[in-house]
Amino acid sequence: MSEHHGKILWTELMTRDLEGAKKFYAEICGWTYKTMEGMESMADSYILAHRSGDSADCEVAVCGLGDMDKMQLDKNLPPHWFSYIAVDDVDEATNRTRSGGGVVIRDPFDIERVGRIAIIQDSTGAAIGLITPEG
Repeated sequence: MSEHHGKILWTELMTRDLEGAKKFYAEICGWTYKTMEGMESMADSYILAHRSGDSADCEVAVCGLGDMDKMQLDKNLPPHWFSYIAVDDVDEATNRTRSGGGVVIRDPFDIERVGRIAIIQDSTGAAIGLITPEG
């Protein structure tokens, strides 16, 4: 198993008010925001939140923030936080999800510079993302 297998690897806020969320978390947490390198075309729909790192010239990405309307997510889906668990093989994990009483909401797909992702519901009905990180 890899060093990441089984860890919560990423989390993101899905909202219909991206500017309001940015303002809220900047005030509460001191976050700043940047577009993901190489994904500038998504700057109005998905950004990364950063916090100050251990050194003055270092920033650490803590989560993503997505605009649900611009991402064309279901209008009935409320704003929410969503997390991703690292697995060594997303395809195998989705097969085991099906056989273990879960549901695959979105089959595995690739995101350049990020990794291979699937969206599932566990056997209790809770949604979660699975990711095999790139590199």
